[in-house]
Amino acid sequence: MPNRTGQVADGKGRKGGQAMNVAGYQTLIVRFSEPIKALDGIFDDAEAWGVDTLKGWIDSYESSRFTAIDSHTAVITSEYNMECLRKWLERCTPIAEKTEF
Repeated sequence: MPNRTGQVADGKGRKGGQAMNVAGYQTLIVRFSEPIKALDGIFDDAEAWGVDTLKGWIDSYESSRFTAIDSHTAVITSEYNMECLRKWLERCTPIAEKTEF
């Protein structure tokens, strides 16, 4: 496995510090207009989807991770599936704001 190094801010005087940049990974910060728990209802047929939460669905993509940071906001990282994830989120979820790194 290749060595991946990144930058993590020291956070001095800044709320949240800086984004972590890891070679080959893309980051998307999404603020939904509905609570993430409400969006989990998309997956009410867990047998059909294979998962029962938005986190589960995104985490099921190889090299992709979903981390909720509050009730409406999540950080999504992906090595090579971000374009597909972003398009699906834009089509199927109510996004209030998004920031891509």
